[in-house]
Amino acid sequence: MKLIPASVHRSLDMVSVIGLIAAPILLGMSGPPAIVSYVLAAIHLIVTLSTKFPDTGHKPLSLRNHGMIELVVGIVLIVLPWIVNWNGVARGYYIVVGAVLLVIWASSNYGRQYGAERAQKARERV
Repeated sequence: MKLIPASVHRSLDMVSVIGLIAAPILLGMSGPPAIVSYVLAAIHLIVTLSTKFPDTGHKPLSLRNHGMIELVVGIVLIVLPWIVNWNGVARGYYIVVGAVLLVIWASSNYGRQYGAERAQKARERV
């Protein structure tokens, strides 16, 4: 079921960026696992700022493509610790981040939601 509207999803994306920056510091990660988290935060910010969310004007990335990126990244983050042989905190961190991203992906409507939100706002104005 698609419960998360695009406007809420955009806010969750920004919270995710902050979390991806803060988590390595709070969890005591360093080296490649921390660097990947920081790079992921930067990429996530760029993707979010480039996405055409409702009421954001023209942006180069559609909401649907934003969703496809999140699906792929979520899957990659879950398998990444085994690919690069990370253990302990780093492994758990990337599995959890990937799983959370997939839950958000599964709960967000990246397709018809934009028109539905506009229709809802129009009904509220009447």
